[in-house]
Amino acid sequence: MTDLSIARDSRPDVPRPTPPIRPEYERGVAATGAIGDVARPLSPWEKLANVTALRRALLLAVVAAVWQAAALWQDNPLMFPTVSATAAALWDAVLRDNLLSMAWVSLSILLKGYAIAVVLAIGLTTLAVSTRIGDDLLSTLTSMFNPLPAIALLPLAMLWFGLGAVSLTFVLVHAVLWPLALNTHAGFTAVSETLRMAGRNYGLRGPRYVLAVLIPAAFPAILTGLKVGWAFAWRTLIAAELVFGVSSGKGGLGWFIFQNRNELYTDKVFAGLASVILIGLLVENVVFRWIEAHTVRAWGMVR
Repeated sequence: MTDLSIARDSRPDVPRPTPPIRPEYERGVAATGAIGDVARPLSPWEKLANVTALRRALLLAVVAAVWQAAALWQDNPLMFPTVSATAAALWDAVLRDNLLSMAWVSLSILLKGYAIAVVLAIGLTTLAVSTRIGDDLLSTLTSMFNPLPAIALLPLAMLWFGLGAVSLTFVLVHAVLWPLALNTHAGFTAVSETLRMAGRNYGLRGPRYVLAVLIPAAFPAILTGLKVGWAFAWRTLIAAELVFGVSSGKGGLGWFIFQNRNELYTDKVFAGLASVILIGLLVENVVFRWIEAHTVRAWGMVR
């Protein structure tokens, strides 16, 4: 303490300065959003930018514009048709070449093989999480068959099952089973021990334990496996149908692409490829997005 302060404290007749009193006021709480950000009115452009479908449609429009510009610059319809020529060929194929029925032939075979693979994957992973021998079996089989391309089994499938839907189904099961089983097993092993103990405390064992505890908790990984398996199955089916088109003259979209390639209808070849892409986009952005919205997003497991 300084001498000046001591002197002031010892002289009661000297008035002490009082600090100024600041006026009190109440600050209102601003409205907040879902994650705590301050809500503010959005401009029309920001509202449009928040629409996922619109953003993706814009990206597709940019890709189509680049495609159109590159095709016009090359100016060789036999090698690289324009977007407008491909769209016209696609419409003509729908009206005259039964493209929709060919697409349904492909999809019906794919759905059959996909469903069989899903059932087998659930059975294998259930056995793997229930018993030690099942875990060893799944690990060994996936190490053996997952690196093996599904299309490489097509000659054996044709030898064993003949030229028909059974051979295609066999190849599709191989394409879907192993990636789906790996993702499902990884999701099961990532389930927290707390959930596992809760399930055991309720007396859940075997398939009931898997259905009630493991599958809901591991569904994000399972859904990823379903998407990967769908992509593998779709491209394997088109490649297999190309071979079946060579062998027996039958098939779906793959046969349509192969036949028009032989006849040098490049615009229809692009139309067939565009059909494959459009079906893939439809399944990914409608079917799987609906499943995701009603499961993992509704459960708060993903953002």
